[in-house]
This record gives sequence, structure tokens and C-alpha cells, in this order.
Amino acid sequence: MAGHRKKKKTTVYLDPDVEQKLVDFAARRDQSQSMIAEAAIASFLSSDDAERREAIVAKRLDQLDRRITRMERDVGIAVESLAVFIRFWLTTTPALPEPAAQAARAKASERYNAYITALGRRLAKGPKLRQEISEDVTDVDQ
Repeated sequence: MAGHRKKKKTTVYLDPDVEQKLVDFAARRDQSQSMIAEAAIASFLSSDDAERREAIVAKRLDQLDRRITRMERDVGIAVESLAVFIRFWLTTTPALPEPAAQAARAKASERYNAYITALGRRLAKGPKLRQEISEDVTDVDQ
């Protein structure tokens, strides 16, 4: 047989978990552990495989970057909506005299509990605010 080279024996030390995975994989494939180990090492050392892994990592990083961008947008929407609400509330709500303030605090507790319940329902099933707001919103104030 021309071009057939005799294989050389190499001894390696494997973590027991890795060795068990090799044994199980070889048994499932009905292949020798040497053949599986040789293929795995060749794949690991292949420059094509390294480029493929690099492309996979780059794709994953791009996905993470898009997710972080969406999260930044969502947090920005939440902060701005809270600021608008607080500004509106502060400019339209007069201070109450003390007897009325006590009744208002009691009513506020009731209304707050209703708000929390409604918020829970919306988060569980309803459309999210970020889905209702266009990505292409232009600055109206300028």
C-alpha cells in the first residue's frame, strides 16, 4: 500500500469525566477511542475549524450586541416615561390640607395595589410598551 504510514502511539492524560465521555461516545458510534480522539484532535488543530469557531463566536457576539442595544433602548424608554410622568404629576397635583391628605394616603394605597395588579397582568400577557413604540421615533421637541 503506497502512502500508508504507520501510526505512532501517544499517551495522554484525561480528566475522568472527559475519558468517560470518550468511552461513551466511542461505544455509541461503535468506533475505537483512538479513532475518535484522533478525529477530535485533527479537528481542533485544523485552521478551517478555527476559522469556523471564530465565525461562530463573532456571530454570537453580534447577537449579544443587538440584545444589549435593545435593552439600552428599553431602559431609556422606561426612564424617560417615568421622568415625563413625574414632571406631569408634580406640575398638576396641588398639595392637600392635612385632613384630606390622610384620606388621600388611604386611597393611594388602594390605587397602588390596583396598579400593581394591572401591571402584573400586562407583563404576563399584554403587549409590551416597547412593542408599541416605533424604532424610528424622531425628536419632536427640536
